[in-house]
Amino acid sequence: MYGVGWDSGFVRVVMRPASFALLLVVAFCAPAMALVVELDDVAPDRIERQRAFARGVLPPSGAPDLEDLSEQLAAKGISEGAPILIRIFKAESELELWMRSGNAFVLKATFPICHWTGTLGPKLREGDKQSPEGFYTIGRRQMRHVGRWREAFNLGFPNLHDKRLDRTGSYILVHGGCSSTGCYAMTEPVAKVIHHLAGAALRGRQEHFQVHIFPFRMTGANMAAHADSPWVDFWRDLKAGYDAFEETRLPPRIGVCRQRYVVAKASPGTRSDGPLTRVDPGKPNAAGFDISRCDVPVVEPAEPLAAAPAPQPDVGPVRSDATYLPTSARTVARIERRETVEAGLPSPVERADHGQRERALSEPEADARMKAEGPVRVQTLERKRQRAQRRIHREAMYENYRRTLVGTSQ
Repeated sequence: MYGVGWDSGFVRVVMRPASFALLLVVAFCAPAMALVVELDDVAPDRIERQRAFARGVLPPSGAPDLEDLSEQLAAKGISEGAPILIRIFKAESELELWMRSGNAFVLKATFPICHWTGTLGPKLREGDKQSPEGFYTIGRRQMRHVGRWREAFNLGFPNLHDKRLDRTGSYILVHGGCSSTGCYAMTEPVAKVIHHLAGAALRGRQEHFQVHIFPFRMTGANMAAHADSPWVDFWRDLKAGYDAFEETRLPPRIGVCRQRYVVAKASPGTRSDGPLTRVDPGKPNAAGFDISRCDVPVVEPAEPLAAAPAPQPDVGPVRSDATYLPTSARTVARIERRETVEAGLPSPVERADHGQRERALSEPEADARMKAEGPVRVQTLERKRQRAQRRIHREAMYENYRRTLVGTSQ
């Protein structure tokens, strides 16, 4: 999946992310030449934006000040707190913010995405450094107010469709800054505007808002240009949602029928921006949905993306001594950060599963284990068991409290 050639005095290496190790070999073979690293399917401007962000010379994003936001909305006939919809296009590195005005949604703004990771295609598993694609719904609980990014929200990956395909991952955000692993980084000014309008919508008449994430603008020409991609079958399902919104300018109803996204066009005056629903062919809840592809399983690529190390905390863009020469014919990709991972370290899913098994240990088994350890460690093990019991009790109390809050909000 790569090629090496000479072009006007420098070496050009074309490869996919899994072949990135070839960079070191070519670097040693031709140390006197300028080196160009190009990855297919990747927006060409991400590495340049990261460098500009690090130098403090990133072009203005067009995000208005929050003080002037109400006046700008009023000029377009939109009130703050109106329902919203967000569309993300990876190849174009653009985020569209739509707001309801009258009986349809109108485009409020198009913001540049400062950074996203991976290449075109959905996120498959924890640690693959892919940014997800699909249809996601955001509720009040997914709006974050603590941590590094206060003006951010959680996409809720994996959603119902992702879980049907055993895709794993967690904590995928739309946040500020210009560095991420799997998230969509928008810079702080843009993130503040999006978070402010999303919070206002959720406090108003909208219980959830949709986020549609596409690999590119789903036009016929773009679909034809990517007809050889292993993801083209999955993208046809996404295109159905894209086309429905383009036709009605209303969020379509999105369902999951077995392993497929299914779409029903929205009707004026109806609410269609709720969470994903399970659609069963032949039952009343399938009315309006295109269920013709429900029995066609989603085919994953024969050789999925190679496993990647577990993501490390963001430290900003990497500075490198390599020379990058962007070309108009190809696209220059971001070089991933150097990351390390301890050998044998279990994944978060494995750790959680192990913890459940430990808490499920019966009392006789626990007593037998303590006796086998010997009297010296009895007190230590007893304290550990008491702490575990207290933790389980706290979790149960928190879950009851959370359910009470959710019931009250509904």
